[in-house]
Amino acid sequence: MALRWILRLAAAWLLLTAGPVLLLRWLPPVTSSFMLQARLQALSAGDFRYRNQYRWTPLARISPQVQLAVIASEDQRFPFHDGFDLRSIREAIEDHAEGDRLRGASTISQQTAKNLFLWGGRSYLRKALEAWFTVLMEHLWPKRRILEMYLNLAQFGGGVYGVGAAAPRYFHRTAAELSAGQAALLAAVLPNPVRLRVDRPSAYVLSRRDFIMGQMHDLGGTAYLRNLAHGRP
Repeated sequence: MALRWILRLAAAWLLLTAGPVLLLRWLPPVTSSFMLQARLQALSAGDFRYRNQYRWTPLARISPQVQLAVIASEDQRFPFHDGFDLRSIREAIEDHAEGDRLRGASTISQQTAKNLFLWGGRSYLRKALEAWFTVLMEHLWPKRRILEMYLNLAQFGGGVYGVGAAAPRYFHRTAAELSAGQAALLAAVLPNPVRLRVDRPSAYVLSRRDFIMGQMHDLGGTAYLRNLAHGRP
């Protein structure tokens, strides 16, 4: 009897989690967990005029420079790993053991899982759920879909979510028209898109933009994006 209930619960959990992930392989999300949380925080603060700026944009309408910039900035092994960059995790642990501040090693896949389904923070529960949704996405979505979702859900400023909203807001262009420099500037604020500003970039943001552009060049330019089809459906 106990085994039967365990199997039922496992089947229900799989259906409740894998079902939405499978549907989102083809359907654009109306919103995300992080957008909902931002909206609720604004309402709780009495700001009833707050609106998230979000415009779903297919990957084909997003400049390849933007696609390359976020990979160069956030996860250069994205085309090749299965959701978890074990090398970066090992390097982060080794650097911490030598006295450096513990840095994150989250991949684009993990960040997408968090932005879409979960919440911020460092609890073990959230990390476990993040890992579970990352595994589901990596098995049910092609890499291009994960990147497409990330570029549409990533925050680029207060209330600004996705390249489709950020491009006209900051550059008066469509996402398809962004240059390499503009793409790198957007990627430069991703570590902290509220404190770091696209519209008023600090010296740090500008130096980070230049570093990202150098990384984009070192990866071989937009030809690197061909690797997204590496061993994936």
